[in-house]
Amino acid sequence: MVRLLPSFVVLSAVVSNAIAQSQYLLGLGIADITGPVVETNMMGYASLGQTDSGLHMRQRARVWIIGETATTANRVVFVNADIAMGDTGIRRAILAGLAGKYGTLYTAQNVAISSTHQHSGVGGYLENLLPQITSLGFVEQTYDAIVTGVLLAIDRAHNSLAPGSLSIGNTSVVGGNINRSPTAYLANPADERAMYVDEGGDQDKVMSLLSFGSRGFLSWFPVHGTSIYENNTLVSSDNKGMAAYLYESSMEPNAMPGNQTFVAGFAQANVGDTSPNTLGAFCESPGQPYDGMPCQANTSTCGGTVEDCHGRGPGFTLDSFGFHSNEMIAQIQVDAAKSLMSQTLSPISGTVRSVHVYLDMATHNFTLPNGTTVNTCPAAMGFSFAGGTTDGPGSFDFVQGDNSTSQNPLWEIVKSFITPIPSAEQVACQYPKPILLNTGYATLPYAWSPSTVDIQMLKVGNLVMLIIPGELTTMAGRRIRNAVRAQLIADGILDNSAYVVVSGPANTYAHYITTREEYSVQRYEGASTIFGPCAFHSLSKPTSTNTPASSPSSRTRPPARPNRTPLPPELQSDAISLQTPVVFDAAPIGKSFGQVLIDVAKTPYSVNQTVSAQFVGANPRNNLRLEGTFLSVDHLVNNAWTPVRSDSHPSTTYQWTRVSTILGTSSVNVNWTIEAGTPAGTYRLRYFGDSKPLIGSISAFTGTSGNFTVA
Repeated sequence: MVRLLPSFVVLSAVVSNAIAQSQYLLGLGIADITGPVVETNMMGYASLGQTDSGLHMRQRARVWIIGETATTANRVVFVNADIAMGDTGIRRAILAGLAGKYGTLYTAQNVAISSTHQHSGVGGYLENLLPQITSLGFVEQTYDAIVTGVLLAIDRAHNSLAPGSLSIGNTSVVGGNINRSPTAYLANPADERAMYVDEGGDQDKVMSLLSFGSRGFLSWFPVHGTSIYENNTLVSSDNKGMAAYLYESSMEPNAMPGNQTFVAGFAQANVGDTSPNTLGAFCESPGQPYDGMPCQANTSTCGGTVEDCHGRGPGFTLDSFGFHSNEMIAQIQVDAAKSLMSQTLSPISGTVRSVHVYLDMATHNFTLPNGTTVNTCPAAMGFSFAGGTTDGPGSFDFVQGDNSTSQNPLWEIVKSFITPIPSAEQVACQYPKPILLNTGYATLPYAWSPSTVDIQMLKVGNLVMLIIPGELTTMAGRRIRNAVRAQLIADGILDNSAYVVVSGPANTYAHYITTREEYSVQRYEGASTIFGPCAFHSLSKPTSTNTPASSPSSRTRPPARPNRTPLPPELQSDAISLQTPVVFDAAPIGKSFGQVLIDVAKTPYSVNQTVSAQFVGANPRNNLRLEGTFLSVDHLVNNAWTPVRSDSHPSTTYQWTRVSTILGTSSVNVNWTIEAGTPAGTYRLRYFGDSKPLIGSISAFTGTSGNFTVA
């Protein structure tokens, strides 16, 4: 069992409950972070073919600020962004923006940039090369949209600071997730697994919720953002973003998404081996005898390969992209949160503190509780990494759960042309992982994987948030939570009311973190634990050099870089982008931008029918319309048009099609599926675009459909 690392225990003075308080300064904010919704690869599935072609729901950042009422400097900022993972470069830019406006109030120590880990958002924003490959390099528009939106959300939260109280509770969530690597989970000790039989077994079913009263909440529940499948190309926010929309719109149904004052937070927890595809994984192999059968358990294969093995969400028969399943998994989380918000939860009291350290995971040596000296390794991806998961299978005949180096003989030859040949020391360090990509030694044209990561802890009274730079598996998360809680209590920092949650992937993306036992099985999660078998122990026990700063008399902040750990390098000045810019837009001869090409039908529409109109379009990369919309559904009320739907509603979609690259022409489809409860009346669709001439400035235009009625 893992003993808590002293770097987390650094909290004692920095975290001490010397000041008893139950009132806090509370601020909540929300903002749009949606990047380019066309011609850009999505982030999560790492599929070259998944290039976005429009918009289903905008991505947003939600922010919670908690501060002491008496001491201005003692506050924490938690950002939950609808992105696949946190990133060092994104965090660096956000902190620089905050420093320019707020000085030393918001810093690397007390600002956490966490993610919902959704897989249907815009890619290209991460700083290291490996996650940029499928997006054809760095995409500045995506990066700028996230940084700008997060800063705006923090500003809004800061400007809303007001006194209030906090409370916390938890509940069991039924039907919201499964373990997608159950055979790896079984490698954990039987007596340890027996402790959790009544708590979900191989899946962590606990939702923890921090209530801000009538202003909102922040919750944690582990389920991958893979409800929407890899074949989708409409930018969306998957089940966490959908859950936030559903909850917020239920509280303020007349407000447009993003304009609510109530902020609902659905953050990730120990998400690594969880899946929203709760019906399990099945073979989709038409004509084969195993078609429709469960995939082989340990390798997740169908007929020996992984390509046909796909997880199925609860509504997989209703559409081929996972949108119905997405809303079902979201609603399960909403129902759990509403149940908790309707209860009297345990009050939070005590000081607000934070600690942050940088840890070089390529060179970290430390001692285990049994006295054994171990070390982490420079980053490397295993063969099973290329096998993918049941949420998004890989290719090239790679499979999960195979420790051999002969999965794909051709890759044994060509892998050394992609990344450096691993040394005998690296092979031994990463054992039993067979190394496919030796990314820790790949530095051309710049670093493929991170080395230095952010480790952070935020304390609010008796609640402690562990901000993790990767995806903890179910058991890894349980171990860290339990170890941290036990150590904080043993050291007298907190009492038995201590409540610990994990959140990530945040700040830096260091891929996965499994238990050592799970690592030995080398399914996808173990193969993606890039710093080797001791990575988990290292994150549970880094440096003791911070401990002096934690004495009860200390009021100083602990050092952010124990032993002068190198800061993560700035890589964007070397970044490569192969994405073609927008050259120009043109309307077809005899047409104008925004002109209707295919109009709505004149016959009355009814609930569940879809209204569509097609317009002469322009590339939406010309203007991301942050805090705005590419479309609206307008209702005629008292002879005035009122917008009632935007591109942030799940009932609408915006689809862009390139008609001719040479001529610069494109078209846009605006669609609205009429929801139950829609008032009868007259409506219209509008399209908002921006065109770029070959010479001159970008200009805005609007297209308007004919009127139609809803009966």
